[in-house]
Amino acid sequence: MFMGEYHHNVDIKGRLIIPAKFREELGDNFVITRGLDQCLFGYSMDEWRLIEEKLKTLPLTKKDARAFTRFFFSGATECELDKQGRVNIPTPLMKYAKLEKECVVLGVSNRIEIWSKPQWEDYFTASEDSFAEIAENMVGFDL
Repeated sequence: MFMGEYHHNVDIKGRLIIPAKFREELGDNFVITRGLDQCLFGYSMDEWRLIEEKLKTLPLTKKDARAFTRFFFSGATECELDKQGRVNIPTPLMKYAKLEKECVVLGVSNRIEIWSKPQWEDYFTASEDSFAEIAENMVGFDL
């Protein structure tokens, strides 16, 4: 399971250090794709296969299902960690997530999320005030 918040910088070649605590669970090869809220999602290969199987069951006849799978898979790329624990993030994904220098890498249960620091701070600040309300709405999920 992934958890925690780590701050790293992306270098001019688009390389980002993946926190040591995440590397073992991600493995040497893993998938990064466009996530929601203008961040990137990273999945181990095992987790990616599970998601792929679930998305295959979505009905091709539903416009939203086609749009989501198209968005999700077209941005996906298999990545490999270098000897320093860095991953090279492709330019289209860098642009999508507005990654320029300072980044935040989050552990979120079955995935990691990669955010630009300003985007994360904006999101966190906007969500912080409504956290109690969000928690109330989750009551049906038996948390």
